[in-house]
Amino acid sequence: MAGPLEGYRIIDLTAFIAGPLASMILGDQGAQVIKIEPPGAGDVMRYMGTGRGGLSALFASCNRSKRSVVLNLREARGRELLEQLTQDADVFMQNFRPGVVERLGIEEAHMRELNPRLIYVSISAFGHEGPYAKRPAFDHIIQAMAGIPAVQADPETGKLCFVRQAMCDKVTAYTAAQSITAALLARERGAGGQHLRLAMLDAAIAFMWPDGMTNHMILEDDVPEQPSLTVAYRMNATADGHVAVAPITDPQVHGLFRAAGREDLIEDPRFATVQARFSNLRALIEEVRPSLEGLSNDELLERLSAEDVPCGPVLSLDEVPTHPQVQANETLVETQHPQMGRLRQPRPPVRFEATPAEIRRPAPALGAHTDEVLQTLGLSSAELVDLRAKGIVG
Repeated sequence: MAGPLEGYRIIDLTAFIAGPLASMILGDQGAQVIKIEPPGAGDVMRYMGTGRGGLSALFASCNRSKRSVVLNLREARGRELLEQLTQDADVFMQNFRPGVVERLGIEEAHMRELNPRLIYVSISAFGHEGPYAKRPAFDHIIQAMAGIPAVQADPETGKLCFVRQAMCDKVTAYTAAQSITAALLARERGAGGQHLRLAMLDAAIAFMWPDGMTNHMILEDDVPEQPSLTVAYRMNATADGHVAVAPITDPQVHGLFRAAGREDLIEDPRFATVQARFSNLRALIEEVRPSLEGLSNDELLERLSAEDVPCGPVLSLDEVPTHPQVQANETLVETQHPQMGRLRQPRPPVRFEATPAEIRRPAPALGAHTDEVLQTLGLSSAELVDLRAKGIVG
């Protein structure tokens, strides 16, 4: 069935995670995504980590619902073919370091001169100006500079810690996908094409800010510093595992006390208000910990659920796919990949009632669609053979 972005064409020159994941989201929503890759290895993420049949799981997770075209943009003819593909495109995405597209001759001003309605998207690590603008970076460098290790610091020891996922890449991807959709909507309303500039550092700081920087937002001098919401992110050990508990309101906290058999704490002034509880969170944890540790996961979850306290088991990676709620949501789907074999992936998380998002095609082999796409420009089979022999296409 047609997705919400059916009929839009995206030319995607991005590599690694942030850009490809953004275009994949739009591809799942129906956009026609043409992934442009250089000859030889293509996107290096094809080969990083666990894989099969020449494709990594990481690449497949960020590049489904696309077609792959190999073009040598160092050659004039390769750039000409890219220009032809862009003339009737809606979106052009690139995440080269600042200055590279200018050297290649595919910068925003040139591409939008060919196609004034084009939404041209530039994704960078640090931005396009400033002392770090031309420096390379990957996710954990951005995490470090956005203050994320400070937020993740161990509450007992203060030891800094990264989020051990490509969090900033993924945050940037979702920010880019939403912004591209907004720009397309604005164009439909008469705003025309435009240039979108997105720095991973900006996206990461914006994502981290609401709860991570509560003590750095209000600039007046008379504001007492309070613990942030993150201090409540603690796992509770049980007799056979761990449970996450998140009581915020008075009834929820009182329910936790009853589940732990500590009704006496309900009248304790240290825990009487939200502000008091955050100020005395360590004491609260120490008061209820012995009771929680004496129960099994199932016993504690049953008691907490009976009191309507937000809670859930801390699952291992093996347990996530088989949890009853994950299965009830049909969060994961199985597909057959022509090279990788049987795959399990999350479906697009948003369920559109009338225009469903779905996995529309498997992640492509390098250059799998070069001929198919370039033939739409009128190139003959003989011309493609000649271009391939010259190293212009692959």
